[in-house]
Amino acid sequence: MVLLNCSVSLILAFLLVPGFAAPVLGQAEDPFGDHAADPVKLFERGQGFHSRGDFARALEFYQQAIKVRPEFPEAEFQRGNALVSLGRFEEGEEAFRQAIQLRNEWSLPHAALGALLLRLEREQDAETALRQALKHDAKNGVAARLLADIRLRAGDPRQALELARQATDDVDAPTSAWIVRAMAERAVGDKAAASSSIERALQSEPENIAALIERAELHLEDAEFAKAVADLTTAARLRPGDKHVASRLAFAHEKSGNVEEAQRVALAAGLLKEIPKTEDGIATVVGTPEEIEAANNDDPAIARKALEGLLEKNQNNPTLLARLGASYRIDDPSRSLEYYRRAVEVQPANPDLATGYAAALVKARRFEEAVVILRRVIAVSPDNYAAHSNLATALYSLKRYGEALSEYEWLLKARPDLAVIHYFIATAHDNLGEYQDALGAYETFLARADVSSNQLEIEKVKLRLPTLRRQIQLKEGAKRRRQ
Repeated sequence: MVLLNCSVSLILAFLLVPGFAAPVLGQAEDPFGDHAADPVKLFERGQGFHSRGDFARALEFYQQAIKVRPEFPEAEFQRGNALVSLGRFEEGEEAFRQAIQLRNEWSLPHAALGALLLRLEREQDAETALRQALKHDAKNGVAARLLADIRLRAGDPRQALELARQATDDVDAPTSAWIVRAMAERAVGDKAAASSSIERALQSEPENIAALIERAELHLEDAEFAKAVADLTTAARLRPGDKHVASRLAFAHEKSGNVEEAQRVALAAGLLKEIPKTEDGIATVVGTPEEIEAANNDDPAIARKALEGLLEKNQNNPTLLARLGASYRIDDPSRSLEYYRRAVEVQPANPDLATGYAAALVKARRFEEAVVILRRVIAVSPDNYAAHSNLATALYSLKRYGEALSEYEWLLKARPDLAVIHYFIATAHDNLGEYQDALGAYETFLARADVSSNQLEIEKVKLRLPTLRRQIQLKEGAKRRRQ
């Protein structure tokens, strides 16, 4: 799911306070002389500079106004906006909180504070501030939109949709509000409404990147791959070098059957490395029996030292590089990636090496890159269990639960004895709001789970089931998936 970036600087910089936006544009440069005792006139001078983007001068006048009248919430609020526009976030936060203290029932400083905290990645504090803004003004569209975005990322699409509808009630609702609404509608399974909302957004801004990406996601879900490619190609032109856009474009090309173009896009974006064309062959290792024995030791410290010594004698040997990549994958993903990268460069057509490299990417939480590589592996090696397993993990971690389900279902057919797969199938359904399917999978998991190895998952399921059953009784959630 593509999430929106909050244009906080635009939100804050131009929130000129109604009733005080009467800038004096033609006065002499004597900053404070004639108006030093009049806080309102000082404030108005600040508004004038603020509206022209001169935030430093605006700040001077706001501070002078506050000096004359310490209890001046409008000036504190605009001081906060100017400070944020100048990149002085800590002082901006203090100003917004001072404005709230002086006039708590005023919605604007609560919303501005929430937007700033969201920008600072203090999401929980941001949500509190934004809810206060809506408490004091239910029609505050900025607060509703930002809060909808927070709830959507928190996995609560229904509340996100309620807030997004609130944000789009205004006839002048911004494009960003319609995009959040479309994302929430898609998340709850209402694709028709999502398509309508995203078209509304694109009518206002035909080249809005977030809207193009969201429409592409809808096209992908409907298997309209050519349309998805068109939208993502436009997005890539507007934002060259963006790895997320490139990753989705490569995926769309793959789904449309254009594997070569998918690879070209991924290479151009740096998602893949250009691999030299060399002949594949069996990689033999030259070393003494003692060195070989040490390389196979169960102690990682001993094995790594021996493998590194053998690698000096067997330059760029893919077998040794892969062994070292596997050895470091858990405790040093970066080093693991480097070894696997070198191994793949030597044997680019080896699906096991590519899978190992992708597994290291997953461990390093570089999920988008892993997905691209794993789909290429599966295209040439469709029964590669490790590739399917890592792809399932990457998609699940990206919250692309629908795609992850397909992989988990493949894994279950291949290994029906692994009870934990039912757990991930259940949680994927649960996150999609497909509660009846989730319940069935949870119950199957509990029936087959081993207490010694699945204790944590068992406890989580037992805590979840009572609420899930109530939700089903209340007919909440999306419709059941077609089998």
